[in-house]
Amino acid sequence: VQLQASGGGLVQAEGSLRLSCVASGLTFSHYTMGWFRQAPGKQRELVAGIDRESMTHYADSVKGRFTISRDNAKSTVYLQMNSLIPEDTAVYYCGGSLWNIASQPRERYDEWGQGTLVTVSS
Repeated sequence: VQLQASGGGLVQAEGSLRLSCVASGLTFSHYTMGWFRQAPGKQRELVAGIDRESMTHYADSVKGRFTISRDNAKSTVYLQMNSLIPEDTAVYYCGGSLWNIASQPRERYDEWGQGTLVTVSS
């Protein structure tokens, strides 16, 4: 199983980025997918999740700014990030879980990608 995240980079505040995570070695449509982030000195936190029926969940801090989506034909999950703020700076990880709940915590995720760094400058 491999989850390959990409799309991170350096962006100015109020800018946008789109993260992608391509999965291989698993039946993608069977998995809830999530985006997490981890800032220095902080725990990894759930940013957004999308279950097998494409029900979504967002952390309060990103509601209205981020959008998670999935394309089962491409085995890919996306995170569109708009109106970025410096507090969004972190390493972003995608994860996959066989539990079908979009809001579930990281402990229920079985598969992880390598992370992609997002840096938002003020």
